[in-house]
Amino acid sequence: MLRHSFILAALILTAQSASAQMLVLKDGTQINHTEFSVQDGKVVRTITIGDQTATTVLPMANIASMDWPEPIEISDARSLLGQGKPDEAVAAIKKAKEFFEVFENIKGTPYREVFFSYVETMSQAGKFEETIKLIPQLRAVQLTDEQKLKLRIIQLDIDRQTSTEYASILAEADSILSDTNDSAIHAAIWMIIADIHLKKKEWEKALMAYMRIPVFYGTQVQRVPDAEMKAAQTLVKMKRYEDAQAVFTRLMDTYKGSPIAQAAEREKAAINGMKNEPEEEPAEEKKS
Repeated sequence: MLRHSFILAALILTAQSASAQMLVLKDGTQINHTEFSVQDGKVVRTITIGDQTATTVLPMANIASMDWPEPIEISDARSLLGQGKPDEAVAAIKKAKEFFEVFENIKGTPYREVFFSYVETMSQAGKFEETIKLIPQLRAVQLTDEQKLKLRIIQLDIDRQTSTEYASILAEADSILSDTNDSAIHAAIWMIIADIHLKKKEWEKALMAYMRIPVFYGTQVQRVPDAEMKAAQTLVKMKRYEDAQAVFTRLMDTYKGSPIAQAAEREKAAINGMKNEPEEEPAEEKKS
């Protein structure tokens, strides 16, 4: 019985800790997240006395710290990317960024994690110009070692879109792969490797690299829809039209109503009914 009581108490404490979302004032007062909001860059506190409510602006100088777990918008953004809804993912994390920005210098703030997630989500959503503009600001933030590694990936993704130095980009990709076993990082790197092969018109290598994401890193759901879409587009480049149609159909069924499903429907319509064509022989074999 004692053991069960201890476990129950631990579970209650864990639940309370996980749900803690509050400001702690310098006089020790705790203000629950339901009792304040951010309006026009100011923290507005709502005070309830009986049936009456009043609002007042809370000076930032009065706030000692925040007690806040990872904001749900971070996981929401990943989930929306995994559902093929990049614009909605950006909107979700942007909302959190705007809320926590006012608390940037408060002890315990999750702003750094939120801002990093915002830039990372922008990058994954293909918001290229916006991502580039945010990089200097991101570099000015104190990052963890994990975030520094992820920043290398974001920068590498920018490089693969702006540079033709493919050998150096692939070398950096291999270097990052050897530095970690993190599946999220590996999935991101293989997307970049695949994109480089696609630019070089190395269709088979590109296809294999894209397919590594759903096959080996399927838990990284935020990467899977884009990887499968690009794999299907690569199949079209290879003139494997029937195979591409099958992938487009799966995307339409899996991500119904999403932008990626709509894109897959358009892509499928362009090749609908076309048969696979025989693969072309390599140039060297033709000469012989």
